[in-house]
Amino acid sequence: MKKFKLFLSIVMLFIVVLSFPYLCNARSGKKECPKDQVCLDNPLGIDSPQEFIGRIIRAILGIVGSLALVMFIYGGFNIMTAAGTAEKVEKGKQILVWATIGLIVIFTSYALVKFVFTSLGV
Repeated sequence: MKKFKLFLSIVMLFIVVLSFPYLCNARSGKKECPKDQVCLDNPLGIDSPQEFIGRIIRAILGIVGSLALVMFIYGGFNIMTAAGTAEKVEKGKQILVWATIGLIVIFTSYALVKFVFTSLGV
């Protein structure tokens, strides 16, 4: 079980590292700075806090969705390697059922957040 937790931690870290450039989508177009002022470049390339929060929510939902995919694979692997052991098959089925419920919760939360943000005009 410790090896699985270590593997899962490495996968989560890998997903977070890959999603970081998506959060910090820096734009290449720079605005001209007036001569009498000091201007700082926006390192994130995001114009509003709402856009930043939206990107964070999308990244988190993407990470959780990837975790659900990993759980589907793990549950299927448990069933395939059970070798007829009823306990392992039942454990694999339970993992698949809970991963499905988790995926339904993820999609529902995404739809709810999208609905709230579009109704607020964000």
